[in-house]
Amino acid sequence: MDGGRYDHPVAARECNYAKTDDGVYLAYQLIGDGPIDILYQPDWPGNIDMEWEWPAFAALLDGLGTFARVIMHEHRGVGLSSRNVPIPNLETRVDDAQTVLDAVGAAQAVLFGYLAAGSVNALLSVTRPERISGLVWLDPIARTAWAPDYPWGRTAEQLLAEEPSIRSWGTSAHGRDYAKEQEEYGSPIAESEEALFSKASRNACTPDVALDLKRMWDETDVRNILPTIAVPTLCLAQTADVEVGRARQIAAMIPRAELREIPGEPWTVPTMMSIVEEIRRFVGVERPPVELDTLVSTVLFTDVVDSTIIQARLGDAAWKSLVERHHALVRQSLGRWQGVENDTAGDGFYATFDGPARAIRCALEIAGRVREIGFEVRAGVHTGECTMVDGKVGGIGVSIGSRIAGLAEPSQVLVSQTVKDLVAGSRLAFTDAGEHELKGIAARWRLFTASDGA
Repeated sequence: MDGGRYDHPVAARECNYAKTDDGVYLAYQLIGDGPIDILYQPDWPGNIDMEWEWPAFAALLDGLGTFARVIMHEHRGVGLSSRNVPIPNLETRVDDAQTVLDAVGAAQAVLFGYLAAGSVNALLSVTRPERISGLVWLDPIARTAWAPDYPWGRTAEQLLAEEPSIRSWGTSAHGRDYAKEQEEYGSPIAESEEALFSKASRNACTPDVALDLKRMWDETDVRNILPTIAVPTLCLAQTADVEVGRARQIAAMIPRAELREIPGEPWTVPTMMSIVEEIRRFVGVERPPVELDTLVSTVLFTDVVDSTIIQARLGDAAWKSLVERHHALVRQSLGRWQGVENDTAGDGFYATFDGPARAIRCALEIAGRVREIGFEVRAGVHTGECTMVDGKVGGIGVSIGSRIAGLAEPSQVLVSQTVKDLVAGSRLAFTDAGEHELKGIAARWRLFTASDGA
């Protein structure tokens, strides 16, 4: 579920507690201090410290915190909240959510949850609409069980077959069982994540509590309240997920709900960052202006292989004519893929793009087209922080891209790990080219050969 590197603090944010009228302590954390409040709760059963263990969710939370105050909380009976209390039903969880809002002084908030956790938010939005300014539901689940008019659920036999996995809750066997279940449902997880799922489960609750929660969710159905939701609603569906149809059906049941399908590999850092931007747009908080001297850009460098040898063989006149054809082909490809030519040195090009997938497609197209005139090029692509120097994009990100291009073989498009992680779902294929030292650049860099995966 990590799907890419994300440098986030290992330690979770500071934990706070809100006390309910019946003496239960509810754990919550605050992320960011933006102009709006977003109330976020993990899917069942939850542990808010563990959310930071997953790179994708750490990226999601930190991303939301750049424009909002995120109030992340968990319900009673699990995680850092009071345990050894009765399992909360939806009504109790709605009351508890309001207790947390009161504790942090949030008169109104946008509700954000994913999967079944959104059911609590749906109920809260219809019972206390004056406190809710919007509802965001990622990969919504209105019920767990199958029904003739709800084909997305699991049959009674499937639900019963899941219980042995719950009884192994918190052990390494649970991680293996969970991975097997997810593969059967078409949502496989990486083998390396099985241990993290086991750790997350035992940090959430004990096996008996998990089984009670599962059975409660198996009997829950919020479909009847969906048509009564009056607050602005955004449903998000990860399009590589097998359950997109479910999200479409649920969104259709909510009046005036907006449905956005998010491309890319589900539950990965790049996909989470796309979700952050959709939520930013939905709540109406504009991006801060970009500093003119610093920006993140994708750089592409190309260079003709053995140009000196070819020039000596052809002579200056023929070489000049061939280079002009080469330049014309490269510029046509840059125009097609929205690249900006920054510099041309002899037979080499340096261009920038606002999207890494377009940069790779452009590089592959250039490599193919120049072969038709007897040239081969090597190409390097990198996405990173750059600076504006005399009106041109420069800085360490550009240097890295240049060094990567210098390591490429003839007709090879070589890209950094950063680029690969940002283009999930773009139908490009990558072959691991190993770790390399880049002259003058710290650390070792893992590079990949890009190709058209369609």
